[in-house]
Amino acid sequence: MGTAKRARQKANRQARLEAAVEARQKAKTRRRYLGFVLIAVAFLGGAFLINRFAGDGGDDTGDAATATTTAEGTATTTAPGGFAYGIGACPAAGAEKTTSFTVAPKQCIDPKKAYTAVFDTTAGSITVELDTARTPGTVNNFVVLAGWRYYENSQFFRTDPSIGIIQGGGKTNKDTPGYTIPDEGSGYTYTPGQLVMARTAAPNSAGGQFFFTVDTKASALNGQGTYVPFGTVTSGLDVLQKILASHVAEAGNPLGGAPDPAVIVRSVTVTER
Repeated sequence: MGTAKRARQKANRQARLEAAVEARQKAKTRRRYLGFVLIAVAFLGGAFLINRFAGDGGDDTGDAATATTTAEGTATTTAPGGFAYGIGACPAAGAEKTTSFTVAPKQCIDPKKAYTAVFDTTAGSITVELDTARTPGTVNNFVVLAGWRYYENSQFFRTDPSIGIIQGGGKTNKDTPGYTIPDEGSGYTYTPGQLVMARTAAPNSAGGQFFFTVDTKASALNGQGTYVPFGTVTSGLDVLQKILASHVAEAGNPLGGAPDPAVIVRSVTVTER
């Protein structure tokens, strides 16, 4: 009996030793596996950060403009809000009047500066502070067209008292600079004294036409919210009110009517400060 007992004790000790060895091996394997996982996570995290910075020009605030390349190999700048500029030339001082273009303009203004537009019309002067903080791309488009004298001798060809607006940017609503620009945001609301881009019902269809919101009836457009306001009237709202009050309905005119007498925009002059 004594011999058998000692044999059992020896077998139990051997079993405990083997179990301990197996446990250490499993623990070692788990540590090795965990190390591989941590290395993989670190690698993927690094790859994510590389892609993040490469995608926004290395600025983790997301405010920096980025550049892409067109098929022609010309750099195209994209504004913080996603507005893609074109590659058209910037107007020089004293540029000849131009009303037809093949492409949208490149970035010609400095969004960090302030720009004021003065409309010299046959009904009076209207001054607008342009909003480079919220809509730099849309402002750029307008300033460039003004620099090319695109708006010179155009008309306020539409008045619509039902929604409190005056539309211009050509001699009819068919006039276009030959290109369109992206919509710079949406969900806008409309109050008296705004300068707003006009467009069709299709997205990204604005070009050179605009309208002024003259009274509170412009809020009827809030349900759409797709027309981009890019400036605020600081002087001349009374001029706009008189123009809207001169509205004459025209039978067969899909736009409703126009001011009488006709209002000519002699020029639009933009100053930078």
